[in-house]
This record gives sequence, structure tokens and C-alpha cells, in this order.
Amino acid sequence: MSRNTIFLTCSIVLNLLLFHSWYFHGEWEQSWTKSATAEAEFVASISCSGHGRAFLDGSIVDGKPVCECNACYGGSHCSVFLPECIADADSGDPMFLEPFWLKHAASSTIVVPGWHRMSYEFNDDSLISKELDAQIRETSCTVQALSTTNHPSSPSRVVASTPYYPIYKEQTEFFNSEDYKFEGDTSLCNNNNGCKGNFIELVTSPNNPDGQLKKAVLQGPSAKTIHDFAYYWPHYTPIPALADENLMIFTLSKLTGHGEADLDEAVHQRMLTYMNLSTYGVARETQLRVLKLLKVAVENEGKEMFNFGYQTMRNRWRKLSKTMSLSKWFSIQELETQFCSFSERVRGATPAYAWLKCEREEDKDCNAVLHSVNITGRHGSLFGAESRFVRLSLVKSDDDFDLLLKRMGTLVSQENNNDGINKIMTHTNEFIGTDKCTG
Repeated sequence: MSRNTIFLTCSIVLNLLLFHSWYFHGEWEQSWTKSATAEAEFVASISCSGHGRAFLDGSIVDGKPVCECNACYGGSHCSVFLPECIADADSGDPMFLEPFWLKHAASSTIVVPGWHRMSYEFNDDSLISKELDAQIRETSCTVQALSTTNHPSSPSRVVASTPYYPIYKEQTEFFNSEDYKFEGDTSLCNNNNGCKGNFIELVTSPNNPDGQLKKAVLQGPSAKTIHDFAYYWPHYTPIPALADENLMIFTLSKLTGHGEADLDEAVHQRMLTYMNLSTYGVARETQLRVLKLLKVAVENEGKEMFNFGYQTMRNRWRKLSKTMSLSKWFSIQELETQFCSFSERVRGATPAYAWLKCEREEDKDCNAVLHSVNITGRHGSLFGAESRFVRLSLVKSDDDFDLLLKRMGTLVSQENNNDGINKIMTHTNEFIGTDKCTG
């Protein structure tokens, strides 16, 4: 055997060994994704009777994940209905979109390895990925950023039209700053009243809690406006025109059911500074998840997700409206039909909340009336309105809405039964009176 033949043979053997090592090393490198996928699919397959869900980060019993039941359900598989439980219509937790994401489990799932972006910063020294920078931004310091734009000598006065989202007051007062102060209802100090000073008007459209489309009241150089378009999506309202204001907030939580937010460039840099100092950035896993969710949400111009959300909310609003139409003791808000530029047709509103009013004079605390049939909503006084109003959430899970509708039906039935008894008593008294006169 020649020396060249020996060298050639050794070369072939060496290459085969390297290929063998690379191939099996690569296969081993990828095995962790199979393990993670199997674990996630195993947890997702756990049966909770349609009234709960098991989670990877949930409770473990005997080494296995267990069901976390929806409100009013219990048992190891969430199959036991708890008839005395409270129908909780307080929070705005948009669980009505969960069936959409279950249907799109494959396209919306991400696998995050332990080494994913361990650094504090991206390669460009930023704390937010370039993909998200133009879309998803922190909103918690908006008022702080606006109120310090020109360093006014007197505090900026923060106002909103009643009924207004109560968190505005809480967020404004949280920092206890001398730069701004929450004043309450816009109508108490509008331009016609001759009020002076710097104003920040918070405008929510559609409004939380009553679903009305709103516009700014205050005008002029001393008035700045924050437009909260958290619910300005086809799920909840006709979209009459493109939102085009100077400063706008859109939340991912009400778009997809997950949480993040978007804000205008005007105060972006100051808000980034605030966020960097307080949190040193948004978690990389959160940013990755948001990107994945947005890709699914905007697929085919978002038509599938928006249609699912609209159909669900329309059906809920129709059912509740039908029930409330039978009542004289209770009423809900009336909302106009409008042309929707997204669906290109005239359509009705499909609000996230019912703004319920107790009509009887004696029912001054409407929430207390609801408690009589185990319903809890959000007290009207929190929105700057009378206590005879209550906000009822329509965006929670199917279980939550179905129970709310059943309990409201019970309340209306009690009203109609009482009316029937009163009519019988009236007729009986009239008959007795007539009998006495003729007897």
C-alpha cells in the first residue's frame, strides 16, 4: 500500500468521524426542543372538563400539574359547579379571546431556551428590540412625562369626563408629585368656566365604562390630551375613522388578551428613561412573546382574530340586552350604530362593559342590589358617577359570562314576579273594596 493511499484512507476515516460527531452532536443539541414540546403538550392535554386549565408553571401534586379551575368550578378536573359562588363581573380580564388562541396554539407558541438573551442589553446597547421599539412601549409614566415638558410653575391639572376609568386617578396620585394633580371631571373646569392653568385631559374612546366614543373637551395651548384607545378595536366598537391624534395609547391586552402597550413618539424618550431607571428594560421573554402574538394577530390583516372577537362580543351584548329589555328596574347604556371602516359596513357597538343603572329611587347602591343574587361588579362611584351605577365586565371567560347572564335573568325574573304579585294584590284590594261597598 502506497503512502498516498494510506493518507487518503486516513483522511476519509477522519472526515467520517468528524461527520459522525457533528451529526450526533447536532441531534443532541436539538433534543431539548423535543423535550420542551413534549412537556408543554402533555400539560395542555390534561382534561379540566372545559372549565379550567393546567399550566407548566402551575401547582404540582404527586409530581404532576393539576387543573386550575375557573371561578365557580371545583374538583380535581373542574367538573363540580359551585352554585353559591359569586358571579364576578368586576375585572376587565379579556379571557373571551382564549378560544382563539387555543385554535392557534401552533402558530402562537414559542420555545425559549435558558440562554436566550441573557445580557441586559441588545447589541445596539438598547433595552428594547428594534422590532418592538416602534410598536410596544411602556405607558405607566405618560402623565409624568407630559407634565414636565415645560417645567410649569404651577402643577398640571389632570382631568377626565365622568364616568372615567378610575385608574387614571390612582396613577396620577401614585407619585404624589408637585408637577400634577388629579382634578376629577372635565366639566367642572372647562374653558367656558374661565379656569386657568395647565391641563392634561384623559380621553378614553370607546369609554371605559360606558362604551361611548369620546372626543377632547378642552382646547388651547395650555391643554394637552392623552387619547386612550385601549378599546378602539373592532372587537368592541365600530371604527368610524383612523385614530390620528398627537398622543395615543393602544394596549395589547385588549387587542389580543395579553399585556403590553404602544405610545406616541412625543414622550417616548422621556418614558424610556423612566423605564430604564425603574426596571432596566422589559424582559426579553416578554418581548419575544409579544412579537410572536402580533404576527398571529395581524395575519391576513387581522381579519380572523377581529371577526372572532366581534362575533363573541356581539352575541354577548345581544343576550344581555334581550334580558335587560324585560326590566323596568334596571337599564344599560344605549349605543348608536355606526359605519365601521374596518368591516366596511354599518354595525352596532359591542362594548366591553355594561354600564348598569338601578332605576328605582330606593336602589341608591346598585352594587348592593346585585349582591342579593351573588353578582359583583365595579361600583359606579369609582368612575366619578353615582352609586346607582355599576360596571359589569363582558370580556371574561364563557363560564363567567354565562353565570352573569343567568344571575341577571334571575334578578329580572324576581322583578317580574314582584310586579305580578303587586298587580294581583291591587286587583284583590279593589275587589275587596268593591265587595264592602255593595255588601
